[in-house]
Amino acid sequence: MSATQDLVKEFSQLKTLPHVAIRLTKLMADDNTTVKDFEEVIKTDPTLVLRVLRMVNTPYFGLRQKVDSISRALVFIGLKGLRKMVLTEALKEVFNGGEEDPVFSRQRLWVHSAAVAVCSQMISERIFGIQGDNAYLCGILHDVGLIVEDQVRHDLFREACGNLAPDSYLPELERQYLETDHCAVGSLVAEDWKIPSEVRDAIKRHHQDLENVSPSSVTGIVQMAEYLVSKLDYPVMRGMNSRLSPPLVAHIKENIQEYKAIARDFPEEMKKAKQIYES
Repeated sequence: MSATQDLVKEFSQLKTLPHVAIRLTKLMADDNTTVKDFEEVIKTDPTLVLRVLRMVNTPYFGLRQKVDSISRALVFIGLKGLRKMVLTEALKEVFNGGEEDPVFSRQRLWVHSAAVAVCSQMISERIFGIQGDNAYLCGILHDVGLIVEDQVRHDLFREACGNLAPDSYLPELERQYLETDHCAVGSLVAEDWKIPSEVRDAIKRHHQDLENVSPSSVTGIVQMAEYLVSKLDYPVMRGMNSRLSPPLVAHIKENIQEYKAIARDFPEEMKKAKQIYES
């Protein structure tokens, strides 16, 4: 068994992700699942019931009449929207806790992940005209491997982080101390959670220097989003550099005005996301 598999196995045994979230993600991977199946699982978690109903009744959806049933709420939210909401809520709890220090903070990582998710969806929809749920999902999950490493190999992970310097590269330090990196770990976790293959692949490659990556792919979008939000002061760790593959550098330069508009509008979109998911 590889170091990556060892880490994910130990993490899964901790049952960190709520059982309801795991059941729902597996239902979403099954084409034969009905709305009734989702409703029955959601109803087992009173907190999730409240979250779904609160979300669908926010101004974001602009509904004239209040929705008070899960089945009707799912019609408006949609299954991709449900997956986004469930994993966002579940991961908020996963990212909580842990030892906070000047180098690595789970709270800062959560804010970074949320920022990458929002920015990824903006790029997907505004630049490429592509429905942005998978881009958002990848953004919120792309660094979950860091949580696994911090949870399961805490001391070694913190030592690796402590050696991060402006000219160093975190995945290389991770491989030196842990024999794997958070990209490989996060991709395997996503596979275990039945996340779409396109998203899993982007998680695995989001730090790689790729010569042939398409800017409109989930991998390309998340790389660019992580680069942009780091420039907007939402880094994972202070002094951590974000690599941008050559085709993505060229694409941003060719469309610089559009990306400047995204940077300008980003704070307002973050505010909207916070209203929806913290309502």
